[in-house]
Amino acid sequence: MMCMQWQRLAGRKLSQFNVTSWLSRSLTIIFFAVLLANASAQTRDLTARRSQTFNPQSKISRDLQQELQAAPSRRAIARRAAVRSVLVQTRGPITEAHLAKLRAGGARIRAQYPRAGLISIDVSLDRAIDMVADSAFSYLSSDRPIRALGHIEETTGAVQVRNFVSSMNQSPLNGSGIGVAVLDSGIDETHHLVASGRVIYRQDFTGQGQTTDEFGHGTHVASILAGNSNFDNGNYSGIAPGANLISLKVLGSTGQGSASNLIAAIEWCIANKDAYNIRIINMSLGASAIDSYINDPLCLAVRRAHDAGILVICAAGNGGKDANGAKIYGAVHSPGIDPSVITVGAANTFNTNNRSDDNVASYSSHGPTRGYVLDDNGYKRYDNLIKPDLVAPGNKLIGAGANNSYLANAYPELKIGTAANPADQLIWLSGTSASTPVVAGAAALLLQTNPTLTPNLVKAILMYSAQPIHGANNLEQGAGLLNIEGATRIAALISPSARFLSNGQNMLGGQSFPSDQVSLLFGEACYWGQGVILKHNFAYGSGLLTNWQGAYAQGVVLADMVNYVHGQRIVDENLLSSQGVVLADGVVLADGVVLADGVVLADGVVLADGVVLADGVVLADGVVLAD
Repeated sequence: MMCMQWQRLAGRKLSQFNVTSWLSRSLTIIFFAVLLANASAQTRDLTARRSQTFNPQSKISRDLQQELQAAPSRRAIARRAAVRSVLVQTRGPITEAHLAKLRAGGARIRAQYPRAGLISIDVSLDRAIDMVADSAFSYLSSDRPIRALGHIEETTGAVQVRNFVSSMNQSPLNGSGIGVAVLDSGIDETHHLVASGRVIYRQDFTGQGQTTDEFGHGTHVASILAGNSNFDNGNYSGIAPGANLISLKVLGSTGQGSASNLIAAIEWCIANKDAYNIRIINMSLGASAIDSYINDPLCLAVRRAHDAGILVICAAGNGGKDANGAKIYGAVHSPGIDPSVITVGAANTFNTNNRSDDNVASYSSHGPTRGYVLDDNGYKRYDNLIKPDLVAPGNKLIGAGANNSYLANAYPELKIGTAANPADQLIWLSGTSASTPVVAGAAALLLQTNPTLTPNLVKAILMYSAQPIHGANNLEQGAGLLNIEGATRIAALISPSARFLSNGQNMLGGQSFPSDQVSLLFGEACYWGQGVILKHNFAYGSGLLTNWQGAYAQGVVLADMVNYVHGQRIVDENLLSSQGVVLADGVVLADGVVLADGVVLADGVVLADGVVLADGVVLADGVVLAD
C-alpha cells in the first residue's frame, strides 16, 4: 500500500477553524468536522457485524429493552403477554428451519424479506425474547409505525437548467425517462397537477386494497417532485415534471404505516428496478431511530436498494425543536440515519427567490445520529454520524391537494385559493417531507443529464455543489443548501465511462472543471461548498470531482472512504485518492471532550444552543409545521 502525504486540518478547535482565511476566496464554509472517539465500532463491515456473537441484551432493540426493564405491574405484564408485530433478523439466509423454530415458539409468520434476512411475525414479547435467544437469530425489533413528515424551481436553480443539454442528453431537462418510486400515502391521479400520465405504476402495500390518496400527503409530495408544468401556466411546476412516478402506497388514510410494509415496498423496487427504470426512491416519511443503522431493519432495506444501484432519498424528520421551541440535536429519523442514503433537511426560503435570506427551518431534525449497539461488555457504541447530508426548500411549499383527503378536511387552513374543481385544489405543507422530493427531483435531472452516474456520485455532486448557509453548522445543514444549477453543470462534465476507471484517474474526459465554482442565481453569487460529508468528518477539494474515487462505485458507501480505529484515522486508498483532496479532522468528540466553543455532547447535555435527545425520548413528527 503506497504511502500518501495527506494535507490535514487537524488538532484545531472548531472555534479557531477560519476556513475563509485558509481559502483564497471569501466563501464561508460551515463544515464543522466531528470525529468520534468510539467510531471504531462502526468501521467494520456491515455483514461482519451481523455475524458476530452478540450478548443477549445486544440482540434486542432499545425500545423493547426498556419495556422489559420497566417496573412490574399488571399493565406491563399484560402488555408483554399481548400479541404484537415484531421483526426478527436471521443469521444467514432465511431457511425452513428458521420458520419452524418461530412457529414452534407460537409465532404467526406474517411476511418474509429474504434479501434483508428479515421475518415479520405476530407473537407476544415474552415469547419473542425466548425465540431470539436462539443463535439462529441475530436481532429483534418492533415493527415500528412510520408516518409522513410534512417558486421552488427558481430558488433551487432548476429553472436555469431547463434548456441545458449535454453530450448524453439533448432533450429539455425535466427528468424525462427517470423512474422515481414514491413510497407514501398514494397519489391522487385525478388532480391536474399530477395528471397527464406521470404515474406509470401503482401498488398498495397497506392491505387496504386501493392506491388512492385518502391522507393527502403523497399527492403533495408527487407534485413537488414532478408537478405538471402546464398547470396554472407553470407556476407550480415540479422540479422534474418529466419523471416517471411509481406510486407505492405504504401509509394509510391517517398517514400511518408499518416498517414491514415499507420494507416490502423497498424490496419490490429492487426486484422491479429494471422494468420501470427505478433510479430513485423518495421516502418523505420515517420511523423513530432507536437502533444503530447496523441493526435497524429499515436501514438494512435501504442499503440493499443502494447496493442494487438505486439512489434512496429520505427525510431527516421534523424533530429539530421541542414543544418550547428549544433546539434539539440528535433527532434524525430512520432510515435517514443510514450512511448510504441522502438525508434531507428543510430550509426556509421566506418565499423569495434570493438565497441570501435562506436559513435552516427550525423544525428540521439535526444530527448527529444517536442509534447505538452494545458491545460484548455492555458498552454503548453510538453511531454519531453527521446528518443531514444537505437541506432544500421545505417551508410552506404549495402543491396538489388530494380530493377529499384527511389533511385538506382536517386542516382547511392549508388550502390555497378557492378552486371550485377538486382537481385544481392546492394546499401548502411544511417539513422535511416537502424538501425531500425537491432533492429527488434534482437527482432525476442529474441522471437525465448523465444516466451513467452512480448513486454515490450523485450524492457527492449534490453535496459538493451545495451552498453553505451562514450561521448554521453541518449538524443542522449538512453540506449546505441544494444548488441544482451547479450540480447539473458538474454532472455534464463527467465521462460516461467514468465508472470503469481506477481510483484517482481523471474522469472529466478532457473537459475542464470550473475554476470559479460558483452559481449565479437571481443576481447572487452562490459559492459551492466543495465538500463531501463522510461519517464523522468531511473531504474537501476539486479532486473529489475531477478524479474518479473508488467510493463512487456501486456496492460501497461514500462514508467508507475514511474510518477511525482506536482514534486513528484510516484512509482506504482504494476508495479515496489524495490528489486535490483535503481531509478535515477538527476536534475529537466524545463524552467529556470539548467541542467548538467549549460545550460537551452527551445524552441530555447541552450542545451549543440545543439539546441532544436522551435515550428513550421520542418526538412525533407533524405535517402542519411552518416557520
